[in-house]
Amino acid sequence: MTLLLANKALNPPVLLAPMAGITDRPFRDLVMRFGAGMVVSEMVASQEMVQAKPGVRERAELSADVENTAVQLAGREAHWMAEAARQVADRGARVVDINMGCPAKKVTNGYSGSALLKTPDHALTLIEAVVEAVDVPVTLKTRLGWDDNLLNAPDVARRAQDAGICMVTIHGRTRCQFYKGSADWQAIRAVKETVSIPVIANGDIVDTDAARVALDQSGADGVMVGRGAQGKPWLLAQICHDLYGAAAPEIPTGDDLIEMVRGHYQAMLGFYGADLGLRVARKHLGWYMDEAGTPAALRRAVLTTRDTDEVIRLLGDALSADAEAAA
Repeated sequence: MTLLLANKALNPPVLLAPMAGITDRPFRDLVMRFGAGMVVSEMVASQEMVQAKPGVRERAELSADVENTAVQLAGREAHWMAEAARQVADRGARVVDINMGCPAKKVTNGYSGSALLKTPDHALTLIEAVVEAVDVPVTLKTRLGWDDNLLNAPDVARRAQDAGICMVTIHGRTRCQFYKGSADWQAIRAVKETVSIPVIANGDIVDTDAARVALDQSGADGVMVGRGAQGKPWLLAQICHDLYGAAAPEIPTGDDLIEMVRGHYQAMLGFYGADLGLRVARKHLGWYMDEAGTPAALRRAVLTTRDTDEVIRLLGDALSADAEAAA
């Protein structure tokens, strides 16, 4: 199944969600090597990026010129959003995504992210500014509403479509739910029935079965996978295969898994530098070891040593089938 974002084809419609501190370039590159319709960068604060605040551009090393990569921008002022969109488009971004879904207090307290659902007129000025600033497709990611008393995603999506947004992704929770409870995929159907642009369902899509039910309940045109891909960068490719007949991924086991995780680890060290990379990598290594059932003592050794060569050595034991004996 192919979706069209303006003149850009998206196939299959299985996307990697933007996740702060997780969907950095090394992880996005790994997910794309297995196979996915599109990956989305970590949320980038528009004003900080334009003003070249230290660390922002490095953290968001966007792979902007890489096929099927979208760059997600957040902000509360049209000027900064438009200028940041121009910058990433000039650097080769194929798609610009607007964040209206982040529930974090440090974002919503600045009237960005999902706080924009409370001020849809103002949100529209940001959308219009970004659409006018770039020639590439502009998409929107948001939630069902701010809380149960303000479930305005259908109206926001309709107005966004009228302003030139070419796809909208809906996380099936309100902002005030954060990530508690279960995503309400059925509620996404109201958005799908309101707009003619593609609608992507997001929230709690952790495997093929969940993706299938989410599509059935929401009527959406595709799915976006977030936390389910942690420790399983092949998950999106597996969903693409199961639902849309794409090539089946070769899910690594044994020595192949060890080699993949070591490669991901070294990519993080190269991207961030040894000191920061070692710290950033710990969460990813933890998720891999969760999947592998690594014993607690061996897991602790991997996550606490500050010797990068020792980490690489220990991963061989931590991810092997006989990890229990190695511990």
